[in-house]
Amino acid sequence: MSLITELESLIPNLQAELVRAFSLQDLEQARVAWLGRKGSLARIMARLPELPPADRPAAGQKANEVKTRLTELVDQRKAELESLEGARRMAGFDASLPGRLPWQGSKHPTTLVIEEICGIFQGLGYEVVSGPEVETDYYNFEALNMPPEHPARDMQDTLYITERVLMRTHTSPVQARSMKSRKPPLAVIVPGKVYRRDSDLTHTPMFHQIEGLLVGKDVSMAHLRGTLTVFLRGVFGAETRVRFRPSFFPFTEPSAEADISCCICNGKGHTGEDACRVCKGTGWVEILGCGMVDPAVFDSVGYDPEEVTGFAFGLGVERVAMLKYGIGDLRMFFENDARFLAQF
Repeated sequence: MSLITELESLIPNLQAELVRAFSLQDLEQARVAWLGRKGSLARIMARLPELPPADRPAAGQKANEVKTRLTELVDQRKAELESLEGARRMAGFDASLPGRLPWQGSKHPTTLVIEEICGIFQGLGYEVVSGPEVETDYYNFEALNMPPEHPARDMQDTLYITERVLMRTHTSPVQARSMKSRKPPLAVIVPGKVYRRDSDLTHTPMFHQIEGLLVGKDVSMAHLRGTLTVFLRGVFGAETRVRFRPSFFPFTEPSAEADISCCICNGKGHTGEDACRVCKGTGWVEILGCGMVDPAVFDSVGYDPEEVTGFAFGLGVERVAMLKYGIGDLRMFFENDARFLAQF
């Protein structure tokens, strides 16, 4: 059989094969078998140099004609299969049924607050990072200056999986992980879920926190105060007053609690003749904990506390959402009541 005859025989052979192609996947397999780089056409064309020079032009022309015809056959069958697929989809469609509007929903208030807070800090040059929710004792406690005998562990209500593995009680472990994986300077903001063995009107076993960390040269408490003041006024309004009180955290020294003027009574301590139920008549609401990173934490992650300083802070997202939106019961965030969520 001559080479030209072999080329011509490809057309009826492919036609017979395409009749048995009942899906686009079958069609693709046939296309590759005939037109692929190692297909029937390519194998015949590889023998072209074996022909006498005078016969090569005619064989080359015939090969191009056959290739064009094979491509047309594949494309024709593809159009037929796509049309059949469309008909199958439409078979179960009743055009007389009324149309349906797209589902209308809204973001969860927790999501809205996380996005707002992260957006503010991204505008200040912070990077949003995340870490594992199932954490080791080392990153959750020891790297943050809380050795096994430290009394601050008792405040965490920890959910242990094994003796050394637990559900993280705060997002601070990501700060330690960030410092171990990169060199200063760095500025990160860490949103995420945390877990504690606690459940009542103002506590749930799972809730959300956001931690922040800034490390560099000559970072001071003044930078901390200025950053958090900008952040809190960005969330609660430009007229919000901010104050800092001394406190204690094992991973910061000095440490502070940040308060804001009550957004329910505008810092007056009362609504009408009654004491404000949110601030208990003080005019102030505690909003977050913060402080300068303890040198012991820098030592544990390989930073030189003589070369760098930094500050860290952490807050509960649900607490911010409760104050921002006037929500009185923390459990409403987790009940999935559409009437509640539709307000946002």
